[in-house]
Amino acid sequence: MKERGYALLETAFLAEAIEYTGAELRSHFVREKAGIPWDGVVAFTGACRVASSRLVDLEDAEEQHEITAKQMLSFIGEHFQCPLREGNLRLRLFASIVKETLEEQSPGIEVRRDGDDLFVNDRKLTVAICTASPMSTVFHFGVNINPSGAPVSAVGLKKFDVDAKRFGLAVMERYRRECESIEGALRKVRGVS
Repeated sequence: MKERGYALLETAFLAEAIEYTGAELRSHFVREKAGIPWDGVVAFTGACRVASSRLVDLEDAEEQHEITAKQMLSFIGEHFQCPLREGNLRLRLFASIVKETLEEQSPGIEVRRDGDDLFVNDRKLTVAICTASPMSTVFHFGVNINPSGAPVSAVGLKKFDVDAKRFGLAVMERYRRECESIEGALRKVRGVS
């Protein structure tokens, strides 16, 4: 691996199509696919087929749900030294960024956020989950491009003529800036007693 300076968070859009099966939600997927050795987020497109046996959400797994979509824009994020509560807060920040970016790139669309899920006209636009590994917190945030095959009423970026790569790059850049801003905010205050 080549020498480089440390980044708080690095991002990459992967050129290869990857089917999201749930196996990608693991430590060091970001490093394996993009060579990012620290906190990072990668995005890729491909089908989504997560069997109930692969679901991390215990309620969905117990009900034998599956997650499917013909084409999805998937984001995998990994944060080291990040407890699960903070990871879930980061995932909700990520959902808010996706919402804002979509509303900007597709004027007139109204996106509703409920926790880490996004909806347009009560049709599900996204799937999201955050969990802990022995060394990091990882999240998957999936945005439907073509939701065909989804087990619920769903909608995708295709309906709004939004380019998945352009959209994904914009979302990751905004998230990177937010993470840097948070780190800066931690370092610019004095303690009080």
